[in-house]
Amino acid sequence: MTQSAVDLTTPLTAPSIRPLIARLPDLSGDATVRESAVVTHHGAGPDAAWWRQAVIYQIYPRSWADSDGDGIGDLPGITARLDHLSRLGVDAIWLSPFYTSPQADAGYDVADYRDVDPLFGTLGDADALIARARELDLRVIVDLVPNHSSDEHAWFQAALAAAPGSAERDLYMFREGAGDAGELPPNNWQSVFGGPAWTRITEGDGQAGQWYLHLFDPKQPDFNWEHPAVRAEFESVLRFWLDRGVDGFRVDVAHGLIKADGLPDAQERTTMLGDTVSDGAAVSDDVDVDDVDDVDDAGDADDHRVDTPYWDQDGVHEVYRAWRRVLDGYGAPDRILCAEAWVEPQSRAVLYVRPDEMHQAFNFDFLQTPWRAPDLTSVIKSSLRAADSVGAPSTWVLSNHDVVRHTTRLGYAPGYRVPNGISADDAQPDEALGLHRARAATALMLALPGSAYLYQGEELGLPDSTDLPHHVRQDPTFGRTDGQEIGRDGCRVPLPWVGGAPSLGFGPAEATWLPQPASYDHYAVDRQEGATGSTLELYRSLLAARRDLSLGTGSLSFVEGYGNDVVTFVNDAEGRDRLLVVANLGETTVMLPPGCEVIVASGPLAEAGVPTDTTVWARWL
Repeated sequence: MTQSAVDLTTPLTAPSIRPLIARLPDLSGDATVRESAVVTHHGAGPDAAWWRQAVIYQIYPRSWADSDGDGIGDLPGITARLDHLSRLGVDAIWLSPFYTSPQADAGYDVADYRDVDPLFGTLGDADALIARARELDLRVIVDLVPNHSSDEHAWFQAALAAAPGSAERDLYMFREGAGDAGELPPNNWQSVFGGPAWTRITEGDGQAGQWYLHLFDPKQPDFNWEHPAVRAEFESVLRFWLDRGVDGFRVDVAHGLIKADGLPDAQERTTMLGDTVSDGAAVSDDVDVDDVDDVDDAGDADDHRVDTPYWDQDGVHEVYRAWRRVLDGYGAPDRILCAEAWVEPQSRAVLYVRPDEMHQAFNFDFLQTPWRAPDLTSVIKSSLRAADSVGAPSTWVLSNHDVVRHTTRLGYAPGYRVPNGISADDAQPDEALGLHRARAATALMLALPGSAYLYQGEELGLPDSTDLPHHVRQDPTFGRTDGQEIGRDGCRVPLPWVGGAPSLGFGPAEATWLPQPASYDHYAVDRQEGATGSTLELYRSLLAARRDLSLGTGSLSFVEGYGNDVVTFVNDAEGRDRLLVVANLGETTVMLPPGCEVIVASGPLAEAGVPTDTTVWARWL
């Protein structure tokens, strides 16, 4: 496969990327290409709400910046470095949990939804962060974890102290066990993190008693969302943070709140969320263009609501309708809800973003799509059709805190099943190839209409840390599977800010809560700042052009005439030139059609055209 001779892991040293773009060769050729007469997606228009086109940046607080020297990131550290995101050109930030928590699952085990864990600061620090974001014209979205709490939450502690059948226990999922003496779990459900999804408690009299459900770690008991007090409590939590000025919520495990009546046995084995095939089986176009007006009636032979009776039950939608009414009560500017819902097929996933429910849902089909042009073309078409069927934007994403970074995933051959976390004992990715492809994948994603999410560090081209010693790992899935699943620590390593500095500028301490690999020195922010060809400068150029051209609200039509190894489309809108996007995934260099002016490219271009694993944006006059 043809690869660029430029080492993309080491930024070049010119002062700016824009002079490079100005010197790009004329790639116009004799390619016989034409824009399809069929418009895949019609634009949202210039007056569309901010969230229909926003680029939102995920901050994982533990790993962003440390202000107090304990080796763990915190809210003051985030506030101090928000200028980085203003210069990057994003519209909003999403903060992973910073609530009071024993940190059994890095904060996704919440003990108090209305306070900040001392590890991260105080409520005053949260207010200061929100205020600073306002000054920089950045909106703030916070994580909400409604499926489960910490076992140290006051409600769960009261439930343990109460008797079976009590009102306290009814707020969670307590059940009698199976077997002659209740010695067996109530059903066969397995934890996402490995092992049974049920834990038996010892009652006040010292006897073995009821079992409680935890779809994740035993320290994360599931709420009973059929109980009105649970629903009222979370509506109150929404108001608490909205009153403090946040602009919305990313909803963790949004598809898991309601369980099937009777808690029947599952027919499928649960695996770790984000255990993707990276790229594996092709993604099919599961939304029939002729049927998209009737999504409620869409069916699928592989019904995960039956096979896994704790995911995607219809009752979740009434919860989110009630939440939408709460948010709408705050008026303009729009406050939003974004669903983390690993739901198939797409016709089910878009039910979460109907007009009276959530505003956005992560497009995990896109994240999991193999690096193959036909698969990418297919998932882009089906995603836009599905979202359009309910009047929602598609929300594109390539990386987050739960999956192997796309720079690393794309360093393997398409079809290789990337495990849930990579260790030094596993097959290692081609780091340079992965970065080259990741830059092209990001350029493709940011040209698509709709909203997009970035994960911290991807603007630096960070790979996963694939050589973490096992004794430092903190993801509960590693322990609960006896190391069979490595887990998510590799994508959560603290960011490098200053090359050569202690903890690479992450904070005053020498060490960080997860050790940074030696290679991160080359990716540090200061080493990429103003460096022609660096990934940081590429992201800045892409985001500036995306905003200038209003690509998030554009229409999209595919272009015909290239082979099966090229993804190419036009993003168009009234009052500006058409943007042609060409992503070459094949082994042969391809030419742009006549009349093109290159705006930005994901990597160096050849005199002969667009080389392998490169995406180009060009005005098509």
